[in-house]
Amino acid sequence: MDQTHERKMSIEGAEGRPTPPTSLPLQGEGGVASQRKKLSAPRISLSLDQSEDDLFDTPDDLDINVDDLDTPDEADYTDHEIDWEEPQASQRESAKESVDPIPTYTAEDERQDAKLWRTVIIGEQEHRINMKSIEPYQKVVSHGGYYGNGANAIIVFAACFLPDSDREDYHEIMENLFLYVISTLELMVAEDYMIVYLNGATPHRRMPGLNWLKRCYQMIDRRLRKNLKSFIIVHPSWFIRTILAITRPFISSKFSSKIKYVNSLAELEELIPMEFIHIPECIVRLDEELQEAAESSKINSFLQGSEIPQQSM
Repeated sequence: MDQTHERKMSIEGAEGRPTPPTSLPLQGEGGVASQRKKLSAPRISLSLDQSEDDLFDTPDDLDINVDDLDTPDEADYTDHEIDWEEPQASQRESAKESVDPIPTYTAEDERQDAKLWRTVIIGEQEHRINMKSIEPYQKVVSHGGYYGNGANAIIVFAACFLPDSDREDYHEIMENLFLYVISTLELMVAEDYMIVYLNGATPHRRMPGLNWLKRCYQMIDRRLRKNLKSFIIVHPSWFIRTILAITRPFISSKFSSKIKYVNSLAELEELIPMEFIHIPECIVRLDEELQEAAESSKINSFLQGSEIPQQSM
């Protein structure tokens, strides 16, 4: 009796509950809500009778038969084979083409660059010499050994190794060459010294200008000017004689007395030892030609002199 009554009450209570709404008003109530749109809420099943395993069951219409799938053949892969390394390789190649690598600056390169410039001090002033620009002309000045007691240096200056004056960079070369000659002179000379100026076989376009020679003399240290004992000019030309004649009033009488002219290498050998003096080949040929011409002139003079008395007889 009691169980039947309780069952009846639960049914009546369930039937007496209001039905849950199937839509929700967006805003407001009453007449305003009837004029606005309502969103339909999905029906939610609140049944607790479904087991936990039913949540992961696969529907019958989703059953997949792997054997029935149409899979690509091996040939399809070979025809469209992808090389995963190729894009990276192409990117590396394009990077190499667009950006050049920075060359490595080695210690040897640094030493070579250091040799291109030389810092010297002349007249208490620091100068830099571009050794690369005067590399073909460094033979213009050389050490010719010693004379006297073994401490007096012989400095050889070969004008035939000077650059042509028609060069575009002539003044730059002569400026660096001037510094090189002066600095080399200071390194070579310890005590007294002499300069042997090889003037032969030098075309006019290679002859140093008057201003250049004057500047060399002015830039030479006072000690070097004082210790210069002799300035020997070998194979002097009319041009060099003219220059010295013009500058004689502007130079000291002491320096003028040190200038000596030598017309041949044989005559030079009588004055100083020639063992360590390098004479350029062009000057050797010129000296031979001049000696042959001098011998021919003597022979002709002798023949002409011997014919004159015979005619008078």
